[in-house]
Amino acid sequence: MSKQPTIGFIGAGNMASAIIGGMLAERFKPEQIWASAPDDRQLQSLAKRFGINTTTDNRHCATQADVLVLAVKPQVMQEACSTIHSVVQNTRPLIVSIAAGLDAATLESWLGGELPIVRCMPNTPALVGQGASALYATPAVSAPQRQLAEQIFASVGLAVWLDEESQMHAVTALSGSGPAYCFLFLEALEDAARNAGLDAAVARQLAIQTLAGAAKMARDSGDDPATLKRNVMSPGGTTEKAIETFETADFSGIVASAYEAARTRSGELAEQLRKSAD
Repeated sequence: MSKQPTIGFIGAGNMASAIIGGMLAERFKPEQIWASAPDDRQLQSLAKRFGINTTTDNRHCATQADVLVLAVKPQVMQEACSTIHSVVQNTRPLIVSIAAGLDAATLESWLGGELPIVRCMPNTPALVGQGASALYATPAVSAPQRQLAEQIFASVGLAVWLDEESQMHAVTALSGSGPAYCFLFLEALEDAARNAGLDAAVARQLAIQTLAGAAKMARDSGDDPATLKRNVMSPGGTTEKAIETFETADFSGIVASAYEAARTRSGELAEQLRKSAD
């Protein structure tokens, strides 16, 4: 791999754009990056915004790449792989897939086999540089390739490695779907405050900042969530009363059930994709 590797993106949607923006804010340069998509207007917008190289030809993009990020929807991944199959068999780039549910073995079969593959599960806060991405590398991925993949996704937030590919389902239910859980709680908190007579704009501002501040405390304090929770509570006070209400309604059980439903569904969708690929 060259000193300044070229990173190509097959697909130029929101997640690809977020990753490209994060890379450019770090150590990567525009001339190192290529993106391909069928919509030339979308590509022109990317080129104007970031100064990167663009093409409507997936094969040309793949030819340039030391690292090829597959950033298309799972349903069209097989078609995308078929267009670049012969190229990647010749150039042998690191393949990075951000498609949920598509396992490495399926991707490898579509691309002709014997390629280094990293699967990544990013989440939507990557769009604002606060993503949480989990990565899994097949045995063919070298140490420098692992490091480069980590650098790419660390540019838009946290990047962690998984030991087993099967853990991707657990990650999907946690950080993949997790932002929606937070938005659900935010929505409920805002509604409750408005119903109590608080101005809607004020309720939103306070609720958002409360969640953001709590998350920062959890990340920076070194204390576990149970300790942080106890630190807010005073015996007989308002917070204790609210927590008792949550516990009476089995809040932890509801979260566990929702998490398990998401994890199970992730496995089901992955199985459907495998069957459709056969």
